[in-house]
Amino acid sequence: MTATTTEALRLEYRPFSVGLERPLGTAHGTIESRDGFLVRIVEATADGAGGDPTAGFGEATPLPGWTESSADCEAALERAKTSLRTGGPEAALEAVDGQVAARHGVTLALADFQATRTATPLYRYLGQGPMIARIPVNATIGDGTPTDTAADAARAVRSGFSCCKIKVGARSVTEDVARVRRVREAVGPDVELRVDANESWTYDDAASAIESLADLEVSLLEQPLPAGALEGHAALRGNGVRIALDEGLLEHGVDAICHAGAADAVVLKPMALGGVDVARRVAAWVTELGVAPIVTTTIDAVVARTGAVHLAAAIPDVPACGVATADLLAEDLGRDPVLLENGSAVVPQAKGLGVEGVWQE
Repeated sequence: MTATTTEALRLEYRPFSVGLERPLGTAHGTIESRDGFLVRIVEATADGAGGDPTAGFGEATPLPGWTESSADCEAALERAKTSLRTGGPEAALEAVDGQVAARHGVTLALADFQATRTATPLYRYLGQGPMIARIPVNATIGDGTPTDTAADAARAVRSGFSCCKIKVGARSVTEDVARVRRVREAVGPDVELRVDANESWTYDDAASAIESLADLEVSLLEQPLPAGALEGHAALRGNGVRIALDEGLLEHGVDAICHAGAADAVVLKPMALGGVDVARRVAAWVTELGVAPIVTTTIDAVVARTGAVHLAAAIPDVPACGVATADLLAEDLGRDPVLLENGSAVVPQAKGLGVEGVWQE
């Protein structure tokens, strides 16, 4: 993932804030905006040389409870800025080690730089695999009343989605099951439904919910218990609804999850794992162990979101991924190069990320 040539590179970053179209309710609280740093890596030796220098873009967007704080992220980016100038890409990566949001921004910018310079779409630079035209995606449905939740899901299905993920956990299990039931009634039997509880249930809550969710043909229940409860998640498996771990992956890692038999799938958030390079390695690892990798965003702006699309395209036979989140934002950093069509994301085939117009001088 690091640059292999000896030209001088310069790292720059600037803060941004993008508001959500409407607050997104989750069991961890309500998200109203995404605040982070846009990262650019550019050829320092190209200054004054004429023409546009090769540049790569990344996004470092901390999320409370998942990553380092905004202040720690900025401090890490400042260290990377100095280290890249004095020691090159490897030194820059060392400077952000352990700060996952900052590392995501730096590694994505380095990868975009390299893929752009070699005129290669980012997903092929990451995976060295075949051309991929599109990846399957799911719609994300936030917390709401049963009527509102069903209406949001029905709207998503009308727009082409064949998989919906419903956020639960902010209400009682009874209320959440009622919401899922209304969704099933609204979208019919052929739409895949997933449920994300964000650690909010007890074991008894989850076991009770799974019985009802299985009757509603919910395919996947994401992180029903707190991250530490590997044995509890293992006990929930095999009861009609597959179990996915998200927060649990960050806390325990792949070996512990697979040793406990705690998951049928893991959710890969490259922004929380420390980069698209780390997420791709984890995807290959869990696939070998018979666990499905599902790529999602943390409701990110266009640079990180497009990076997640390229990551998913670099994973063979990836399931529907949670990267169709652009419509949750009221504003963005630039034009979105990813077209959503019939429940799929059309993967950009331009060089690098394919994102333009995000860095205005």
